[in-house]
Amino acid sequence: MRRSSATFVSALLIGSAIAMPAYAEPDYAPAVRADYARDLAQTFEWFHRNPELSFKETKTAARMAAELRKVPGVVVTEGVGGTGVVGVMKNGAGPVVLVRADMDGLPVEEKSGLGYASTVRQVGVDGVETPVMHACGHDTHITSMIGTARRLAAMTDRWAGTVMFVVQPAEERVGGAKAMVADGLYTRFAKPDYALAFHVAADLASGKVSASEGIQYASSDSVDIIVPGIGAHGASPHAGKDPVYMASQLVIALQGLISREQQPLKPGVITVGSFHSGLKHNIISDEARLQVTVRANDEAERKRLIDGIKRVARGVGELNGMPEDKMPVVNVIEGTPTTINDRDLAQRLNGVMKAALGDDAFVPFEQKGMGAEDFTYFVQPDTGVKGYYFAVGGTPQAAFDAAAKGGPAVPSHHSPLFKVAPEPAIVTGTIAMTAAVLELMKPGGAGAGAGQ
Repeated sequence: MRRSSATFVSALLIGSAIAMPAYAEPDYAPAVRADYARDLAQTFEWFHRNPELSFKETKTAARMAAELRKVPGVVVTEGVGGTGVVGVMKNGAGPVVLVRADMDGLPVEEKSGLGYASTVRQVGVDGVETPVMHACGHDTHITSMIGTARRLAAMTDRWAGTVMFVVQPAEERVGGAKAMVADGLYTRFAKPDYALAFHVAADLASGKVSASEGIQYASSDSVDIIVPGIGAHGASPHAGKDPVYMASQLVIALQGLISREQQPLKPGVITVGSFHSGLKHNIISDEARLQVTVRANDEAERKRLIDGIKRVARGVGELNGMPEDKMPVVNVIEGTPTTINDRDLAQRLNGVMKAALGDDAFVPFEQKGMGAEDFTYFVQPDTGVKGYYFAVGGTPQAAFDAAAKGGPAVPSHHSPLFKVAPEPAIVTGTIAMTAAVLELMKPGGAGAGAGQ
């Protein structure tokens, strides 16, 4: 009996689907899972229980140095850029690839409910004691680095060149990468051809990865503003100059830099995260202090916002008749430029991610917020180092499905409720990073370079 053309096409499609080869994971993936089951799970939990603040990561750095020293062929140097650790694995002539993992925690009291939750308190570089928590997933990054180093050491027949494992301090203060470079990272060790890093992402499903072919993260600047006043009795405001009133004007006026002066389709953020003034109900104090974070997607906009903050702050002082020596003072205390992936490298390694993890595992990149990263200091244009930064999913899909049905919201980074599913994040991150390094360091392949 003659089949219709539609039936014939359907049969062809079904046959083609059956004939399609199934996704085959890398042959080293089982070893990554075995590493996690054997000891990386416990290593991760140790890191999570023992978080440390920026530039105070002494125990974390010591543990990372010890773990990297156990990996055959890795030569470890401690104390780079403060608490930073560098492990160098040489395997003949070839390119130099930097693999970076940040290690600091945050001044947050953990309320995740995890059995291995942190109860640590620590005095930071600012002299203030706070609770400490890995509320951004850096514990997964450093655990995955150990797994990646082990896999590369076990497969030296598949790559040639030098791998630099950089355990970086103080990402949360966007100062650690800059400090390591200033301490001779590229002169004491080697200048890399490529720099790679990943960040676990709470808003991305476990088992997924994503990377931009351009901008990955916004710039970030921490700005302190001192608003002087003239103290007086709270019942006699006319006898002084109220810094709370002036600082309140400033908080509102700063938003005009975004809503009234910024091109509507160009992103930018100014958030006042802290406002402090006074000690008693009926006293007009002589000073108010603001702490502000500023985000932008390009350097021109970054400069415009910082310059605008200084202009608006002075304008508030003049509006209130403050003398020249009591004008608001604006200080940018720390900052980092935008993090931008090298386009050609990103296209190449995004393909590697699909090959290593499956097409379905790669999610097209979408900038969902204006988070920032100091990884960019490793790949600034004047270094000539090509950078690739990717995201690794940290939350099981079931948690997103439950939230969509009215269940608990998925906690964001920097939340006291933050938690990731460590096994899929660490395993996926390790497989992905190993695949990227192998691609760039294929003996005699497209990844080969002069190296150092």
